Amino acid sequence: MKDPRDIILRPVISEKSYTLLDHNKYTFEVHAKAKKTEIRQAIEEIFGVKVTAVNTIRIPPKPKRQGWTAGHTSARKKAVVSLAPGHSIEFFEGPLG
Repeated sequence: MKDPRDIILRPVISEKSYTLLDHNKYTFEVHAKAKKTEIRQAIEEIFGVKVTAVNTIRIPPKPKRQGWTAGHTSARKKAVVSLAPGHSIEFFEGPLG
């Protein structure tokens, strides 16, 4: 996992993630084996911002079924990244849609 784009998979767009924007915190889905230091370095390299803290959340798979077929969703890992004052990521600032 040397490339930062292999670590940061996609931004998380939800109501809770948008309320965290007021506190200068951004939420991303990351690779399941990524460490906090790797996430910090990837965000700083991709977006050119200063990261002050990284909190990670492991989301276990949930059982799902459709008719007779039973299965489960895939496990995920999210990272909530806090930025230094004065820094922001323009990707989240634009209008939705």
